[in-house]
Amino acid sequence: MDPFWLAITNLGRDEVFIVALTLYTLLVSPRGGRDLGVAFALSYLVNTALKYGLNLPRPFTADPALASEAARATAGGPGLPSGHTQMSTVLWGGIAAQLRRRAFTLFAVVLITLITLSRLVLNVHFPSDVIVGLLLGVTFALLGVRGRFDNLGAGRWLIPLAVLGLCLVLPASTPREYSAGLGLLAGYWAGRPEFAPPRDLTGRVIVGVGGLALVFAVFLGLGALTAGLGDAPILRALRYAAVVLAALHLVPGLLRRWLPSAPAAHALERAPA
Repeated sequence: MDPFWLAITNLGRDEVFIVALTLYTLLVSPRGGRDLGVAFALSYLVNTALKYGLNLPRPFTADPALASEAARATAGGPGLPSGHTQMSTVLWGGIAAQLRRRAFTLFAVVLITLITLSRLVLNVHFPSDVIVGLLLGVTFALLGVRGRFDNLGAGRWLIPLAVLGLCLVLPASTPREYSAGLGLLAGYWAGRPEFAPPRDLTGRVIVGVGGLALVFAVFLGLGALTAGLGDAPILRALRYAAVVLAALHLVPGLLRRWLPSAPAAHALERAPA
């Protein structure tokens, strides 16, 4: 059963989150996706701080034989709280709470449940790890729905600059999750989606495929460019911030035919219930 549960648990990877949040923002709700992105980044940072602050073991810490090598490869850092569980709950739970559509809510509940179970079946987390992850995930999902992260005035750029400034003082040995989370937060806070999603199927396909291609071109391209420059946290933070801004501004700019400009008030509306 390991291959099945490994496939399920890999749905909690960063790349899956990038794809899902990008498509939701471009195709469904520009404002909702941006607000959920801010909440997602904050959740990512809280999860990282708790993991490395508490530094609690995983089930296989004392006995590596409890989990397969492939399963252990999905388990980075200490145990509590479960990052896969927490971040999946924020993303899929947050989208479901914004959309308030029964079919999607059912899909989100099933997916979150499967990802959570996969962490237990693969012996990479204790039950307490996933329970805390679920509770935190629900909290930040609600923040993504009810929170208002207006970035009007100077705060649009001052806050991201302050966030990125933190990365300048982080030592190279700092876990990568800190700088990735700070980069996501900087990008989503600075982002201001001012476009309307495509309405026809052709436009959705073009924006979906083309948008993801552009976002991953930025993600992989910057990774290749910075590969030889060391492991400085600021470089990783800038990379993640650039990916977010590419999704919110570069893609709409290049695909303007299918993502028409919208008045700020309209563009910042969330998806209707």
